[in-house]
Amino acid sequence: MKKYILQSIRLTAVLMVLLCVIYPLIVAFAGVFSNGDGGGEKITKNEKVVGYALIGQSFTRPEYFWGRPSAVDYNAAGSGGSNKGASNPDYLKQVSGRIDTLLKYNPSITKADIPADLITASGSGLDPDISEQGAITQIKRIAAYRKLDEKLVAELVVKNTEGPLFGLFGPSKVNVLKLNLALDELKK
Repeated sequence: MKKYILQSIRLTAVLMVLLCVIYPLIVAFAGVFSNGDGGGEKITKNEKVVGYALIGQSFTRPEYFWGRPSAVDYNAAGSGGSNKGASNPDYLKQVSGRIDTLLKYNPSITKADIPADLITASGSGLDPDISEQGAITQIKRIAAYRKLDEKLVAELVVKNTEGPLFGLFGPSKVNVLKLNLALDELKK
């Protein structure tokens, strides 16, 4: 028995060093080579930080592209999903309200045209991106509210669309904050 206890203590000590010291140092070192030196990619406007590329923000005014809904009100300190299932009446009411809002502000689309990412929250509640289709769905509304040509807004969406990772993994996506900042630049 003494033999097994000593082995367990040694294994625990080795794993503590590996997982509590060495692994965090490797991750911190790798972060230095990422955008923002491990602190996240800051997005600035007029030399002021207006957001981060990996944290969603709430845009509710009709002249802006709307991002993915958030179950945690975009609070990065407490990220998480709603944990409500598709049969939950409260959840269905929320989704129905989101659909009604989209249809009200985008009268040219039908319920079938609405991509799921515009009416359902992500697992973290902080998703900064929407699908390319989610952005395309909103072009007419934004062009009308800003009195811009739809083609110009569509070109802006294309310029701000990121393809799949390595051209293979995942769908095309659009960062909502970057797209809205580019939209503001059009006005100038």
